[in-house]
Amino acid sequence: MKAQVLLCIFFAVTLYLCGSLDVFLPVFFSHRNRKNEQLILGRYDEDVTLPCLFTSGSEVVIHWISQDNYVHSYYSGKDQLEKQHFRYAHRTSLVHSEINNGNASLTVRRLSLQDEGTYICYVGTTSMHTENTVVLKVGAFHTPSIKYEKRDTENFLVCSIQSVYPYPHVTWKMDNTNVSESGSQVTGAPGPFNISSTLNITGSNLSFECTIENSLLNQTWSGAWTLAGSHRKNERDSISLWCTTSHNFSLLNQDFQVSWFKVVNGASFVLDWHPNSSQDIATNDPQFSGNNELRYNSDFSLILKDLRASDSGEYLCNVSSTEYTLLTIHRLNVASSLLQQKHVGTWISVLLLLMLPAACCCYSKVRRDPNDAEGTSRYTYSAAGDQRVQVPQPEEEVQCGSDEVNNLNSETHPISVDESVMNGDNSNGYDIQHCGDQQM
Repeated sequence: MKAQVLLCIFFAVTLYLCGSLDVFLPVFFSHRNRKNEQLILGRYDEDVTLPCLFTSGSEVVIHWISQDNYVHSYYSGKDQLEKQHFRYAHRTSLVHSEINNGNASLTVRRLSLQDEGTYICYVGTTSMHTENTVVLKVGAFHTPSIKYEKRDTENFLVCSIQSVYPYPHVTWKMDNTNVSESGSQVTGAPGPFNISSTLNITGSNLSFECTIENSLLNQTWSGAWTLAGSHRKNERDSISLWCTTSHNFSLLNQDFQVSWFKVVNGASFVLDWHPNSSQDIATNDPQFSGNNELRYNSDFSLILKDLRASDSGEYLCNVSSTEYTLLTIHRLNVASSLLQQKHVGTWISVLLLLMLPAACCCYSKVRRDPNDAEGTSRYTYSAAGDQRVQVPQPEEEVQCGSDEVNNLNSETHPISVDESVMNGDNSNGYDIQHCGDQQM
């Protein structure tokens, strides 16, 4: 064993004197035990720096190698990229000004999943040599989104993420209880993945939450949907629609944006938008205004003034940051003025119908024959349709202007008969007797 080490040292010295140490170093150090191994996490399509520190010296030789492929080489005071693997072309660099300070760290730009693996940094000088091992893991986690959709009579939430690796953990909760998704779509295998998870939310539940977790990058995002309420208003009224973050979500020290939408036939129209709490609202419509005084307290209320029937629908507030999205929805029904008048007229008609029998009972009068011992009625006047007006029997015919008629008109309680009946309209089933130009 000692003989092998001495032989290696001999070849190292010989090749170094011949100017060929750059070829020898990878072979020589491949027989050494790896040490100083570091785990580095990189993000897909972003840059990463692989660390490699050494004791500075003169005549520095640097080789970065991965899977027996040259990633980057440096000697004779400059980069030597003739043997660089084509996959790393124009993507690697050293900080030349730091090399004499003992820093051989390598920057790899625009990471791909193929860049994952073990990287070995060989460094040699006239006085020393060292080896560092770096294990690179590449993850992807583009900010997810949650979307509210209406399809015919059903409502859905779609939780999606574009570009994620490795495959994430997706969970759904309904009123804080775990539930299974209604369906999902996955594309982009073997990675990065594009994932879309759907949940049917038709029902009376008030809150739903979707969570996507990347265990490699230790990154979690949550999207929540809350039904704030159903409101009934009349035209010309005003209403304030609230939109606040819950205790589970904090905007402190985060970049975020707030948007208000109106949902009509499954399509969303922007009413109000601003990127953070210090910005003014974007809408110029005087009907819509934000509660600017409360924005700094995470209250993003929207005020609708001078309501019209066409304002009926669903109003959606979207508060989004890199860590979560909160959707708050209000359902608004505005009754039109014509509909209100129709309802008032209907209620008046109903009240009149309810009062009519009582009125008929109060104003119905019965004329009795003094000679009728049993007190049977001879004349009955009633405005009720279920009682017909009775006239005298033929043998007791009453002449116009007779005492009989005059006596009737002098009763203590005068008779009240529907005007249409008195005018001869018999459409309601009343029997009418005319006395010349007088009506009875």
